[in-house]
Amino acid sequence: MARYKQLADKFVEDIQQGVLAEGSQMPSLRKLAQQHSISVSTAVSCYQELESQGWIASRPQAGFYVASSRTQLASPQWSQFESKVSNPANTVYTGTSYTGPLGVSNSTIDSLALTELEKSTRRVVKRMGARLSHYPSHQGEPALRQALSEHFTQLGFGFQSDALVVTHGCISAVKAALEACTQPGDAVAISSPCFNGLIELLAQMGRKIVEIPSAKDGIDLQQLEMHLEHGTIQAGLFCTSHMNPQGISMTVEQKTKLASLANQYKTPIIEDDVYIELSHSNHFPLPAKYYDKGGYIIWCGSVSKTLSAGYRLGWCLPGRYMQAYRDKFASGCFGVSTPIQLIVADFIATGQYAKYLRRKRFDLLNFRRSYMDFLQQHLPAKARISSPQGGLVLWIQIPGLKTDAFAHDIEQKQIDIRLGQLFTSLPLYRDCLRINTGHDLTDEIKSELRTLTQLINQHS
Repeated sequence: MARYKQLADKFVEDIQQGVLAEGSQMPSLRKLAQQHSISVSTAVSCYQELESQGWIASRPQAGFYVASSRTQLASPQWSQFESKVSNPANTVYTGTSYTGPLGVSNSTIDSLALTELEKSTRRVVKRMGARLSHYPSHQGEPALRQALSEHFTQLGFGFQSDALVVTHGCISAVKAALEACTQPGDAVAISSPCFNGLIELLAQMGRKIVEIPSAKDGIDLQQLEMHLEHGTIQAGLFCTSHMNPQGISMTVEQKTKLASLANQYKTPIIEDDVYIELSHSNHFPLPAKYYDKGGYIIWCGSVSKTLSAGYRLGWCLPGRYMQAYRDKFASGCFGVSTPIQLIVADFIATGQYAKYLRRKRFDLLNFRRSYMDFLQQHLPAKARISSPQGGLVLWIQIPGLKTDAFAHDIEQKQIDIRLGQLFTSLPLYRDCLRINTGHDLTDEIKSELRTLTQLINQHS
């Protein structure tokens, strides 16, 4: 375990045992570093970890204090079942007749980043000239691939720019990966619950699915290995960091094991890492791809959740499937918009993307806290709620929820949320729902949440 986490765990123990009283001041960062013979950066990471978990809070110009105690709702219970091959419904979720801030998993770009993006746009337009008349490269602009390579290398996840393919967002990257390594009728392992957009994609592509139960630290890898051993699945498709909708992340041990299983059974595992840069601290969780020795992990990401959903820009590290991947992606596609690629490349290369992400992570941490504080005050005591350390969503379980009546009333009240049954092909999660926390908790959103919690109390 990293030193900062060891130290954070010790502080948690002291707070729980009353050694550190509620409201008491924590040592300054410099004093903490001196007391424990660590660097100031390690001290910062320790306090960020404690702050992200709600154990301490910062006060402007005053330092860090032990946070006020509050009633904590329990975490959701994970359904345990024997995973089998099933057919996902071949339908596309069209949502309610009303689009609100709690439904779609997204967030808003801040004004500073918008200003810098405008500068990047002007620089790119000045430089492009006649290139506007040319089709983009099928693999992606070298400038963007290099910028991404350098960006992730600085985070400890290094790869060569030539190993990357630029795509139309993360779903586009995943679709090409599925086409490259599976055929219609093949079974693909997914987590349960799983982002409904991936289930819809698999259904539209004629793939079967095997839902692997979730656990507090990831998924049931024993069941996954059983299917790999028996050959009942031809590929896997998993989000590994800040999963949607569960909000959990696989541990380092889980990611290492996932990569090991992919290589041992020579079976492709597609890693949807669209949330990996949205940790609620400055900690960057390495992907399963980092532990992949044989190229069987196909790593996919994008700027859709971090920067702009409208840009439709993503990427993929196909590993050993590069040739097949490039062929499938290029088929019927003349590349990704060159100006968009170059604008994002400039934004990353000038360091503005990294600066923006640091601000965004801090904002998302505060947003999550605000939503959880509100929900803990208004949800029934039996409610269970996830406590994610990253991403944009909360997964809420209401034991005894009368789902049909509840679904009818949220439609009548025009509340846009995602009901739990959307995230599975099995008769599960009918007492669950997912909400987006990517926006500041404004009075308007509070009003919508208040109506939602009133309906939950009414129907549970």
